[in-house]
Parts: sequence; C-alpha cells; structure tokens
Amino acid sequence: MTNDLIAKAAIDRRLAEIITPVIEDLGFELVRIRLMSGKTTTLQIMADKPEGGIEVDGCAEISNAVSATLDVEDPILDSYALEVSSPGIDRPLTRLKDFAMFEGYEAKIETSELIDGRRRFKGELAGVEDDEVLINIEEHGEIITIGLKFDWLSDAKLVLTDDLIKEMLRQRKAAGTLNEDEFDEIEADGSEEEKK
Repeated sequence: MTNDLIAKAAIDRRLAEIITPVIEDLGFELVRIRLMSGKTTTLQIMADKPEGGIEVDGCAEISNAVSATLDVEDPILDSYALEVSSPGIDRPLTRLKDFAMFEGYEAKIETSELIDGRRRFKGELAGVEDDEVLINIEEHGEIITIGLKFDWLSDAKLVLTDDLIKEMLRQRKAAGTLNEDEFDEIEADGSEEEKK
C-alpha cells in the first residue's frame, strides 16, 4: 500500500502502482508522484537512490523507462509532460525511513487533523518509533519531543539550513559525484551575505 505522502490522489496511487516496479528495477526508489493539471498536464516523478544522490543521467533513465511503460498501460487520458527530478536538498519526506535518515535536521510537518489544536509543526527530527515520527518542538520556551503518527501526516519536508547543505555536499562528495574544484572559485569571491 502506497502512503499518501508519496501519492495523494487516487490517480497518483494508480500511477505509483504502475511505475514503482519500473523505477525499482533500475535500482532507484519513488519518493513522490503527482499528476498536476493546469494549462498542460504534467506528471511529476521524484526519485532517488536508496542511499541518496541521484544524478541527471539517472533521471533520464527513469524518464525513458517510465515513458515506455505508460505508453503501454496508458492510464492518463490527456497528453502530458513527464518530469523526473531528484528530491532536492529541502526534500519532501514521504516515507517513514526518510524521517529516520534525516534525524537531527530541521523539518516542517503538517497533519491532516488538528493535533493539540495545531496542524503545523516545525522542529528538529528526533527519529522514528514504531509508526510515529518524533520531532523536537519548542513549547512555552522549552524543547519537548512529540510523536506524530505517520498516518496523520499530510505534508512534510526538510528545512533548508547550512547544516543540511553541508551534509548533502558531503554525501555527494562521498559518492564521488561532486568535484570540489568547481566550488573553490564561488566560495572565494562570495561574501557571507551573498550566500544567503
């Protein structure tokens, strides 16, 4: 069963059923899928490697394989544009394991129902316990840890912080996908103010 954070609408869940095996066969994971209708219909697929760090060629590989599968299955009535992307640094958190993986980083979480009179929570992720996401929030000047059932969540994403950016660069460097020489010049001539 696909969680709502990965695929919200019924059509998204149907599409997720079709494309998840295709993406997984290529060695990637589906992070999120949305069929957006506007002037043109766009199918947005967010994918990643299990250990993180999908590259442009990985997105292209997924795009080709998914296009071929959807041409056969044909679940979308209108013509549509397919967009395959990485989750980005301030990524959506759509799976229980995401909350465990990014423990210690700041996140914004929204719930579908009011929990203690509120729907929005912002704080540091404190891991996962059974089916609950733990988050440290400030309450009356004190930091408390609360547990939110994964099923209650309607939206969750990482907050862009310096620590998060450093960690993502470290991961990419470790994976051998980042050439640090490309960044030296940028670091040298940018003041702190410009970087924000």
